[in-house]
Amino acid sequence: FAAILADGPVVTWGYPDSGGDNSKVQGKLQNVKQIKATCVAFAAIVADGSVVTWGNPDLGGNSAEVQSQLRNVQQIQSTYR
Repeated sequence: FAAILADGPVVTWGYPDSGGDNSKVQGKLQNVKQIKATCVAFAAIVADGSVVTWGNPDLGGNSAEVQSQLRNVQQIQSTYR
């Protein structure tokens, strides 16, 4: 699970390898506007339009290859996996 708090940070819990542990990206999860999830990864849009991902790196939790394209993002959709 993931919850956006009123002042913008995100709290996560559940199975760590499926996104329940966001400690590696917690510093980037400020002013979060939207979160979407698959069964094993999360993606969050932050106020500046960038995207932060975490969870299973092989199934969406690692967006390093497309990070330079993830600018001015308005909305995210996900599939089951």
